Amino acid sequence: MDFSAALENRFGLKKVFYKYGLDKRALFQAALENDRGRIRPDGPDDEPKAHATKLGLDGPMVYYTDPSCTGRPVQDTFGVAWPEVEDKIWWKDDFKKFDPDTFEKLVDRVSEHLNRRRATLYVKDVYCGVNPEYAIPYRFVGEYATHALFAHNMFPKDLQGVTNEEDKRWTMLNVPSYHCDPDVDGTPSHRAVIIDIRHRRVLVLGRADYCGVVKKTMFTVMNYMLPDLNDLSMHCSANVGDASDAAILFGLSGTGKTTLSADPARKLVGDDEHAWTRDGVSNFEDGCYAKLIDLDKEDEPIIAAALSMPGTLIENVPPLPGKPLEETDPQELDLTDASYTENTRLSYPLNANPNVAPGAQGPHPETIVLLTADAFGVLPPVSILEGKEVMYHFVSGFTAKLAGTEVGLTRPKAAFSACFGAPFMARPPSVYAKILADKMSKHKARCILLNTGWSGGPYGEGKRISIKHTRALLDAALCGDLDPDKTEYVTHPVFNLKMPKSCPGVPDEMLNPRNTWGDANAYDEQAETLRKMFQDNFDTKGFGELGIEAIM
Repeated sequence: MDFSAALENRFGLKKVFYKYGLDKRALFQAALENDRGRIRPDGPDDEPKAHATKLGLDGPMVYYTDPSCTGRPVQDTFGVAWPEVEDKIWWKDDFKKFDPDTFEKLVDRVSEHLNRRRATLYVKDVYCGVNPEYAIPYRFVGEYATHALFAHNMFPKDLQGVTNEEDKRWTMLNVPSYHCDPDVDGTPSHRAVIIDIRHRRVLVLGRADYCGVVKKTMFTVMNYMLPDLNDLSMHCSANVGDASDAAILFGLSGTGKTTLSADPARKLVGDDEHAWTRDGVSNFEDGCYAKLIDLDKEDEPIIAAALSMPGTLIENVPPLPGKPLEETDPQELDLTDASYTENTRLSYPLNANPNVAPGAQGPHPETIVLLTADAFGVLPPVSILEGKEVMYHFVSGFTAKLAGTEVGLTRPKAAFSACFGAPFMARPPSVYAKILADKMSKHKARCILLNTGWSGGPYGEGKRISIKHTRALLDAALCGDLDPDKTEYVTHPVFNLKMPKSCPGVPDEMLNPRNTWGDANAYDEQAETLRKMFQDNFDTKGFGELGIEAIM
């Protein structure tokens, strides 16, 4: 079916104009000329949102979102509660039910809005997934050329071998100009991101123009669909060594997921979204969406170089004071400036990395790494997990926010995100935990809990575990030096975690965190406090009722 006929059938679009399949350069030019909206809290809705730098079309685009949407609008994200999916979805505050009848009427109003405006829409056909066995054809349709350029950067194009494409295709209709009316449209606010699984479509409406919506919404879709194939969708990075020994690294923001997976001795599969299928591990994406705030260009040379690449997309980095963007070299931008948001970003192609695994795929992983950054300073630097321990820590998804990162936060704060990506997980956490456990058992994968946080005391008193020691612990795990038949262990009395007595390149005394504190009683008290947080999270989330066994 012709794409325009398909869009008329799916959304009722009849009087719109399409710009289909434009290349990156044409999308860049179109964004400069046409993308308009609000970029200041009290500003008008017709300011330019896309800008060129001194490099012009041969450099990056700089894009500014609506100031109320500098990250994913999780409180305005919904799934249509069709009867056939209602009991399968993990409903929660950041993925709430939307009434089917209300949704169908909303679709009609959005199409009337676009038809009446005779809107120009940019259409980009890509795929979610590099492996044709499970990849989903993904059609982006939207008012902003910027979003189409982002989709081009982030997703595979021209993938061969996908069968029955029209029967599998998902379509996103992204309409920033449609501001929802809560009294009419049934939305809590003036914006919405709504996933309709029955009809394989997504509506993005109003001030929801953060580019990550174009990416993470499809991740949520994959998280719903892949478990039905007994495949595991994962919020993780992945790489593979010269011995074809693949590893996957789960972790929340700030735990070191991207940094640790970017190992010059190993080929990168990807840095954020992956599937573990019968074929091994593979990337959902063809791009990277890196945080820019406080970027150290010496430590992250690939990202630094991508800042100046043609067609990359810099999001929400402020211009230099008194200097127009069109006169600014992208390398001059102040990446410490968080005046718009701390969530500044860069979208660039995966092949900007010089050491990518062929096809962004790898074999079945031999090592599973659960990353945490314990700012309480009490978890071991590394622990070996087995069976029920893996499932417990996977559904817990623990890390800690640091004092000072939020107003009024004076001590570390526990953060638990099931499966290390709760907002995107469309099924109950136990669904993913069981598939993970089954695949680990079948492929004899090891698992470690790797703590990149603090030792010798909490944040503000102790010191962060050095990247040198963290790398040594990870390398030891990857090559099997921490396997039970190669080293001795002791069990932590509070967390029931198995801690190695020794590891090459790491002082023995730091492997048991209690040894690093000057006051052992203070350590014990802090450890008990953190254990209680784990227990409370386990009980509050009802993980026991989902079949997960408590281990502490």
